[in-house]
Amino acid sequence: MQYLELGKTGISVSKICFGSLSVGPCQADMDPELAGEVIALGLSLGINHIDTAQLYETYPHIRAALRRANHPEGVVISSKTYAYERQMALDAVDEARRGLDRDVIDIFLLHEQESEHTVRGHMPALEALYDLKAKGVLRAVGLSTHRISGVKAAQKFGLDVVHPLLNKFGVGIGDGTAEEMAAAVASAAGGGVGVFVMKPFGGGNLLAHTEECLEYALSLPYSFAVGMRTEAEVRANVAFAENGSFPRELISAISRQNRRLIIEDHCIGCGACERACGQGAIRVVSGKAECDGDKCITCGYCGRACPETCLKII
Repeated sequence: MQYLELGKTGISVSKICFGSLSVGPCQADMDPELAGEVIALGLSLGINHIDTAQLYETYPHIRAALRRANHPEGVVISSKTYAYERQMALDAVDEARRGLDRDVIDIFLLHEQESEHTVRGHMPALEALYDLKAKGVLRAVGLSTHRISGVKAAQKFGLDVVHPLLNKFGVGIGDGTAEEMAAAVASAAGGGVGVFVMKPFGGGNLLAHTEECLEYALSLPYSFAVGMRTEAEVRANVAFAENGSFPRELISAISRQNRRLIIEDHCIGCGACERACGQGAIRVVSGKAECDGDKCITCGYCGRACPETCLKII
């Protein structure tokens, strides 16, 4: 497994980061102990970085993995929060520390920032995170984003880390192409911002191009977070990262259908999903939610917002 320095943070991360969104309530909703076994396998194979968020509700899953790990103290954990006020940010970090049973969280990010304007709107939370970094509670602070303007904001404000959406085909980038995002990310990295990218498979929409997408992600000088649900997926992705190909015996296990969002008939058209969708993929039309498949990245955030539990990723 290859390891990279995350900008100027002094944190070394594996080329592959285990994205825990896929095992939590937003997507597979796995039992924490079962998910812990899958994550722990990744750790045993050299992955040393797990990404999570307040929204994902996967702290129990990660804690279960850490109990199984040979050297849990060496595992890097990044989390994210939508907090925009100081106390909200402090509470989010405290929740992570308690949920993960850790005194120090390695990386804490403002979740889904769109531009310098949204960062300014979240400045009290950002300042609180940096105060916690000064106290040794956090090691690095930054933001996650699906937009080029978000990456530029991270560089403008001199943040420690940026976690942008980037894949070969540009699926999910809200304001430009893959080439434009790659250029913005390279500029941020050149300015000392630590980078680890997300959604190499476009939230599952590019699984028909799995090898192409992995080759592209591996060609980048950054680590990348990928969601995995099964031991076969973990073994296959790690093998590809190390050898450039999938083991023959695992090919059938990873040939999956593209994920998609389904909206069940009991939708009441309340609009909670529309408000939760950062991609603008959902609209309420004639009293029912409808999804634009060209924009949807199957993150599952809409399902967590739905009071009637009628949106699911399958």
